[in-house]
Amino acid sequence: MIKKKFLKTKCKVTFILPDAMAADAETVYLVGDFNDWDETATAMEKKEKKRSGTSFEVTIDLELDKEYEFRYRVNGSEWHNDWHADRYVPNPFSGDNSVVSTHQPSEA
Repeated sequence: MIKKKFLKTKCKVTFILPDAMAADAETVYLVGDFNDWDETATAMEKKEKKRSGTSFEVTIDLELDKEYEFRYRVNGSEWHNDWHADRYVPNPFSGDNSVVSTHQPSEA
């Protein structure tokens, strides 16, 4: 899941890997364009919640009006997409990457 907060000069984006995908996870890293696909640069924090179970979360600041490809790296060996991403694009390893957009939604 992705939560966005648009500010004047940046977008604060919270990435959440929910219990269904994180149940057996010991470590989760957010990996993407914003950290040069460094597999250990952005650790996600484990959150224990009574109602929703375990999740891993991290909030990062991203530039406005851009799109970033990303994936979750779980336990150092599994790659997961975010099924609530703004869209998906093929990657060179025969799969898809999740995409988060920091374009502000237009007001209707």
